[in-house]
Amino acid sequence: MSNSAVNNRKTRSDKERNRSHILDVATEFFAEQGVDGPMHDIAKRAGFGPGTLYRHFPTREDLLAALLEARWDELFARRDVIERSERDSAAALQAWLDALSDYVTVFDGLPDPLRVALSKDTSPLAITCETLVDTTGQFLAAAQRDGRAHSWVGARELFLGVLASVWVGGAALADEASTSALRPLLRAGWEKPSAPHLEHGRRTDGDA
Repeated sequence: MSNSAVNNRKTRSDKERNRSHILDVATEFFAEQGVDGPMHDIAKRAGFGPGTLYRHFPTREDLLAALLEARWDELFARRDVIERSERDSAAALQAWLDALSDYVTVFDGLPDPLRVALSKDTSPLAITCETLVDTTGQFLAAAQRDGRAHSWVGARELFLGVLASVWVGGAALADEASTSALRPLLRAGWEKPSAPHLEHGRRTDGDA
């Protein structure tokens, strides 16, 4: 093997090692400081200059996208368990929304950049949002086919609902119970009762 090939391989190995180290440090940093923490502090903690950080991750969104993609295996393992074990489509959808809520609470402040990415196709986080919305849509479609979810509910709105619930949980006026209290409230909005409800002789289910 030529010296040039050896040097190229070493350079690639160094880059991969540096990238992995930055991701490990950023995971700890964002967990402590939230997603708005200064990028140059991440570089400093990692022992690099800002240039090294920005060569790997030009923007904060690039870094967040890489961190979230690194956790996809864990999230979609939960999806697979839900698909295998939950026969009730409404319960399956709720279990997925719970998993999604846990996923986007890994760092304080994460819901906001994800919300922004939904309307910006050029955002590095856009593909993450699209993947999460698409998976939500699969669970929602199954519940709608079974008559367990309202037909007018959309996957994008459910995803935004999860982000909003998580955001509220981190608001100054919230307490420890706020996020968990909002989950059944969100479910009440999308779930269609298995049997029509009657009130004063009229159906109250708008999909009936």
